[in-house]
Amino acid sequence: MSQFLQFVFSGLTIGAVYAVVAIGFTLIYAASDVVNFAQGEFVMLGGMTTVFLAAMGVPVVIAGVLAVLVAVVVGVLLQKLAIERARDGSAVTLIIITLGASIFIRGIAGLVFDKQFHGLPAFSGNTPIVVMGATVLPQSLWVLGSAIAMFTALWLFLDKTVTGKALRASASNRLAARLVGVNISFVLLLAFGLSAALGALAGILVAPITLTRYDIGALLALKGFSAAIFGGLGNPVGAVVGGLALGLLEALAAGYVTSVYKDGVAFVALILVLLVMPNGLLGSKLVDRV
Repeated sequence: MSQFLQFVFSGLTIGAVYAVVAIGFTLIYAASDVVNFAQGEFVMLGGMTTVFLAAMGVPVVIAGVLAVLVAVVVGVLLQKLAIERARDGSAVTLIIITLGASIFIRGIAGLVFDKQFHGLPAFSGNTPIVVMGATVLPQSLWVLGSAIAMFTALWLFLDKTVTGKALRASASNRLAARLVGVNISFVLLLAFGLSAALGALAGILVAPITLTRYDIGALLALKGFSAAIFGGLGNPVGAVVGGLALGLLEALAAGYVTSVYKDGVAFVALILVLLVMPNGLLGSKLVDRV
């Protein structure tokens, strides 16, 4: 039982990161119909920028805030300089643009930072907490708690604020939103900025556990995309469910089968789910663009 709980705790921790990345995918897709495969690079930027600023003597909290700002600037530039200029292009064109942006950001990061693995000190120490024979690192609780807080804050923003409702209106019917005064360009910039901030926060939170490097973004983007599709692309709740489910599947497969093919579990599960439920576990909301 304790071994099973250990795998569950590990799976929920990494699954929370997948969920945050998946929420970033969902947020951008809902607002602009763009599948942003550069989403994983925001996670990398958050972790690596914080590590290097902290190494330069900047307090970790300030370094984290600056890292989030860096990721937001990169996200806004991606939307403004690349996505917006190709807004009339096909879905395949936009996907290729985001893939190219991912490669470009990764290359710049390899030059600005280095190619070594780095970590951050745990926020609350490394003394494990024992739960029914299994151990949980305090940092894992930070990851899970922060992921819940980010999802709750995002839900409140989208559901209770005027700006959030404008974003939802843009996703539902862009022409109607424009006619009632919604600034579509601002909404799209906001979606990219928010998704970048969420990704950067996830990168900072997970760096003390899994370490970070300039090239971790590509795999995280694939896992986050799988989680978003798994739960239902366009559904924020589905993104959370998909991310946690994939994290649990990976941890259980690595513990009870083999860790060699751990990274393939997500994609096998994705294929099986899509064969049975093409819209994902919770289904995606279909939106007609006008």
